[in-house]
Formats: sequence, C-alpha cells, structure tokens
Amino acid sequence: MALSLGVHVGQQNMSMDDMRALWRKLDNNKVDWISAWDHFYEAPPKDGTEPHFEAIATLAALAAETKHARLGCLVFYVGYRNPALLAKAATTLDHISGGRFELGLGAGWHIWEATAYGYSFPDIGTRLDMLDEATQVIRRLLTEDRTTFSGKHYVVDNASCLPAPVQPRLPIWIGGLGEKKTLKIVAERADGWNAAYLPSDEFARLNTVLDQWCEEAKRDPKTVRRGVNLMFNLATGQSQMKAERERLATDWGKMAPRIEGGALLCTPDQAVERIMEYVNAGATDVNVALRAPWNEEALDAYLTDVMPRVRKAAG
Repeated sequence: MALSLGVHVGQQNMSMDDMRALWRKLDNNKVDWISAWDHFYEAPPKDGTEPHFEAIATLAALAAETKHARLGCLVFYVGYRNPALLAKAATTLDHISGGRFELGLGAGWHIWEATAYGYSFPDIGTRLDMLDEATQVIRRLLTEDRTTFSGKHYVVDNASCLPAPVQPRLPIWIGGLGEKKTLKIVAERADGWNAAYLPSDEFARLNTVLDQWCEEAKRDPKTVRRGVNLMFNLATGQSQMKAERERLATDWGKMAPRIEGGALLCTPDQAVERIMEYVNAGATDVNVALRAPWNEEALDAYLTDVMPRVRKAAG
C-alpha cells in the first residue's frame, strides 16, 4: 500500500474562513488526507469554553473546498447519530467530494460533552457493542438495495440509501486501541484502523494484535490499512522545543505524558526519522493533528520539506 500523509484538523478556535483557507493550503500542498473530529466541545476538554464547529456540516464545507485530498472524520462517535442517518450523511459527503470521503467510527470518550448535550454515555462494553452493530448497519446500507437489521441497539426496516456512494466501496475506518474488542471489530468489519497518540513501539505491538484478529477472521491482514495520528508539535529549531513541550503540557494537563509519546515533538530534520518509525512499525497512513494555534512556520516546513523527504524514504 502507498503511504498516505494527512492532516487531522480539529475544528476549534478558528473562524470558518480561516479553516477553509487552511484546507485549501493543505490541498494545494498535496496532502493525501484531511479530517475533522466529532466533538461538540473542545478537545482536550475545557468544559465547553472554546469555540467549536459540528462535524458533518464542517465536512460538507471541507468536501466542497478541496479537490485532491481524501477526507473524513476520525472518528464519529456512534452514540451521537443513528447509524442509518450516518450512512445517509456519508453517501451525501461522498457525492459532494466526488468520491473522496471515508467514514471513521468509534466508541467515543468525551463524556463531558455527551452529558452536557443530553446524550447517554453507557459503559465501554455497551459502547463497543453499539459500534459493532452500527458498523454492520452502515456497511449494509452503503452496499445493499434494501437493508433490514434488528439488533440490541439499532433497527432498520427495509431501508434504502439512495443515491449509492460514488465509490463502489466507501471505506470504513474504526478508531481505538482496545485489543480484545475494538481490534476484533476492525478485523471483522473495517477497511482501516486508526490509532491516536501512541509511541511507535506500542503501535507495532497493536499492529501484531490486529494481524492475529485478521487471521482468526480468515482475512488477509494486508487488506486493512493502518493509520496513526501524531500530535503536531513540530519546532523549527531546538530553541523552540521547550515552548512546544510547554504548549503540549498546557493543552493536555494530566494526559500530557501519554500524548507526548505520540507527538511530533521534534525539529523537521528529526521528523522524517520519527515518522519512519511508524511506517516501519506498519503504518500505511500517518496524520499530523493540528490544534489552533500552531506554529505556521513549522507547518510550512512540514508540508514543503518533511513530507517530500518522508515519501522518498518510504519509497
């Protein structure tokens, strides 16, 4: 599989005009992927004190604003939308983008926003069961003329989803790190797996676990794409490293030590080696995660220097 280099853009603390300009810049620089996330509040959580746009409406604008990059959401929490509605949104976004949309699904984590907006947020086992059912419902709606499904959490009755997506098989990604259930669902249901903010050695270990689940499901492991998100804390020189480390610590608080293990907290020269650690660990897709504000000079260096060197190194 060809290496995909993308940018995961959190739609917070930016005006829509600024975000649209950023998308155009990324697309013009030929990033392979641009994504949003599915939150009502900011991430990391600050009790809804920062401006934040809704995901599906944001993705429609992203689809219309770009021409090259594939796009999606990493990931939609299945508890926020009926899966049949999400299938309908996915096919609509695929048509707006001319066949560039990919659907990410997950079991969610942001209990603070869910509670504030009146959504139930059951235990993780229940949410994973919801994810499993929702993935089945969505795949069938995107590929069948009529779908009937009766599960514990979701029901559809002789439902159609027209028009069909532009793509013959609209890719479905599942995000998460759970070894016993999440990766099993990936092996059985998904086209790709996305992991966020973890060290390359842990990514490699979980990659092996996913291979084992694929073998149990009698599926060729090579048919599953493997994606990783890395926090964008690139510094244009050693003198800026301290500032980037402090920014990460301020943003993430108690979660900072874990996030730092999966951050691009280095200089451009070091970034190529850092990204290749993940490629060598099995990543087919590497996305840097932008949270405003960021160092624009560092982003330019990533787009014009780091990405071409990584592509060359990856062959």
